[in-house]
Amino acid sequence: MNPSAEPTDDSSPGPAARHGEAAPAAARHGQTGPAGPDLAADDRRAVTGKRRIAFAAYADEDRMPGLLVLLRSLALADPVVCEDFLLLHPGLPDSAIDAARRLHPRLVPRVADSRLDVFRATGYDTVIALGPGMVVLRSLQPLLALRTGVAAVPQPGPGGGRTVRDGGLLVIQRQDVTDTVLDALAEGGEDTVDRALAESGILEPLGTRYDFPAGRLYDDTPVPDSTVVLHFAEHLDPGAPAREARERFELDDEAFRAAYCALPGPKHPELLLHCALPLPEGGRAPVDLVRQVAEVHRQQGRYDDAVTLLTAAVADRPDLPRCHETLGISLMALSRYEEAEAHLLLATVSPDFAARAYGQLARLAWLLGRTSQARAYALEGLDADPTDGNCRAWYARTNTLVEAEPTGEPAPAAEQLAHVALFADGQENAGDKVLPEAVRQCFGSDTGPARWHERSVHLLVDEPALEELNARRGIVVGGGGLFLPDTAPNSNSGWQWNVSDDVLARITAPLAVFAVGYNVFDGQRYRRERFAASLRALVGKSAFFGLRNQGSVDRVRELLPEELRDRVRYQPCPTTVARHLDPTLDGDGDGDGDGYGAGDRDRDDTVLINCAYDRAGLRFGHDYGHFLAETAAAVRDIGKRAEVRYAAHMPADEKFVHDLRREHGIALPVEPLYLFTNDRIRELYRRTRLVIGMRGHAGMIPFGCGTPIISLVSHPKLAYFLSDIDRPDWGVSVHDRALGARLAERAAAVLDDHRAAVADVHGRQERLWSVTRANLAELQDIFGMPVPHVPGPRTAQPARGLHLPDTRTK
Repeated sequence: MNPSAEPTDDSSPGPAARHGEAAPAAARHGQTGPAGPDLAADDRRAVTGKRRIAFAAYADEDRMPGLLVLLRSLALADPVVCEDFLLLHPGLPDSAIDAARRLHPRLVPRVADSRLDVFRATGYDTVIALGPGMVVLRSLQPLLALRTGVAAVPQPGPGGGRTVRDGGLLVIQRQDVTDTVLDALAEGGEDTVDRALAESGILEPLGTRYDFPAGRLYDDTPVPDSTVVLHFAEHLDPGAPAREARERFELDDEAFRAAYCALPGPKHPELLLHCALPLPEGGRAPVDLVRQVAEVHRQQGRYDDAVTLLTAAVADRPDLPRCHETLGISLMALSRYEEAEAHLLLATVSPDFAARAYGQLARLAWLLGRTSQARAYALEGLDADPTDGNCRAWYARTNTLVEAEPTGEPAPAAEQLAHVALFADGQENAGDKVLPEAVRQCFGSDTGPARWHERSVHLLVDEPALEELNARRGIVVGGGGLFLPDTAPNSNSGWQWNVSDDVLARITAPLAVFAVGYNVFDGQRYRRERFAASLRALVGKSAFFGLRNQGSVDRVRELLPEELRDRVRYQPCPTTVARHLDPTLDGDGDGDGDGYGAGDRDRDDTVLINCAYDRAGLRFGHDYGHFLAETAAAVRDIGKRAEVRYAAHMPADEKFVHDLRREHGIALPVEPLYLFTNDRIRELYRRTRLVIGMRGHAGMIPFGCGTPIISLVSHPKLAYFLSDIDRPDWGVSVHDRALGARLAERAAAVLDDHRAAVADVHGRQERLWSVTRANLAELQDIFGMPVPHVPGPRTAQPARGLHLPDTRTK
């Protein structure tokens, strides 16, 4: 883990983690909700291929009471799901829809001729059509995972065929709706469409439990326990148990909101805010509900709202450790460090929360440069809970810094460049270990402390730090995806560099932003105002401002005024040109100049695969099961040609191996890159024949070493890089319905003509190197120091934090 990073709550693709899978309807339709008008979600599903999913129902004025029952049941039966709800109606006034809006935060009203409009182009990929005569009794998540055809509970049809019940539940995959169905839709009539569905071959049968007729339940017949959706027909009066099942959801607004908030277990953050806000005044809201609401505010970047709620809740209440912990973390994100420390210390009084709170205190002390105190806090946390991983990571990091002995006379400050970056250590992201060294290699062979003054991007830039930076010949910020709001959040900048506009304005050393990326996830919400203001100040102050892919260039330019946009230019990630920075990585060692040398012919007969699980809900949405099954099929196929091994950039990445073995019986050998030295990481990627990777640097590092890649696109940055090298076909969306077949086919093409694949990589590297060389020539003038166009071999002296001891035996 990265102990300097703010922990993320969206760490698994399970139901509780799916709160970020789609941009809210309010954000896409210009509405505002509990989140407020300034909280926007990035929507890049056209790049990542993520499905747009919606529930839908048709209701006129007479059916509106039934629709309200449906909406209440949908929320109470599955409190962690909140997709857009497409309300089709014949042209009702807004006043008639207000009651539905009070029940659902993502209601999308749309005028329609009939229920059949769910088959037309709605802007969604998957539509689950319900009806105002239905109530939901169990989770509908299995339906959200369906990927093919039109699913429904089949009914006996003429001649022994199958058809669909009038007004029945449908799960429609829009891309599978055939011309036959659309022609039937044009003719009108539900019977015509139902027959067309059955005749077209796209009908996928569902079990009766997903659309169980309440009319079958006469007298005292109980509702079957397995029933997911109970369907009431207008002309039938079922028995008492069925009526009671429906009556449970005939609540007024206040009772519904109270029922939702009282549900145990995780809840969807948008639904929770919608039902809980505004909290009752006068202290009548349960303190645990206040904390849950504040935690949602914190997770979504509204730290000031979280602080306002919790400050009132904990007033004169030192006995609320969970509230003090959340309040302390929120205050830290607002850069109110003294207050944060006070509340986190109050949280340590509880044995249940002491270790967690001490871990946060260690992070806070480290941010402020108080390394010894950070180590002491981490040790206190380990005393409270020796198994706490966060405290152990902080103790390892700070203990190394405190006990490190100087390695000779420090170089004169005026001869050094300051390097502001994310320096990974311990068992952290392997890509973040390789990247800072690659940045330094662009400026020469000496990547150690004689040439470089290292400063973590997350450390607060206070007055002493400003003086240290200004004493250097120049400042290099980057690379990496530093434009990300929720990794070590701070209110000074709104992104990862913890520097205020005032301090930034007083930097006098030449400042270069080098190969930084805009790393916001598809569907991630963040407040843009602070980030945009800091970005304007940063671009205005920088002598050089280079971003690592054209997608980042475009996104950042959108946030800048016209007069600053041209200052943003393209600077590829230096890991992508590693062969030019380190001659030992060049496989063409036989001197014939064909780009395929002895080093390439000696490659291991392996294919490496990598997956990522940070913010898994944003990466996979409802498609993780599909992704796992498809990659399992691809691994089996590729395994017939080469040994498939797993490259874990972080310990958390190994979830893929465990899930693959548990769900599909496939065991993969693991290469724990997070334990490797930088040289060993590069050598592993240089020697394999193909890398299939989901992390950005699981593609960029092997590409830079001359190895063919296929990217598993779960984040826009992977598609951006492939677009820069004009090879979008080297990427496959994790949501692709034919993911397994596409991976197997493309892997086979690489392995069957490996010489051509390697030559293709080398050729596409040339443009990236040409851009980098031109930028380095400009930086040579900016820093007033020689910057070699073709850096020589790396220095034998390791740079602190860049080369870690290899703990594994070879």
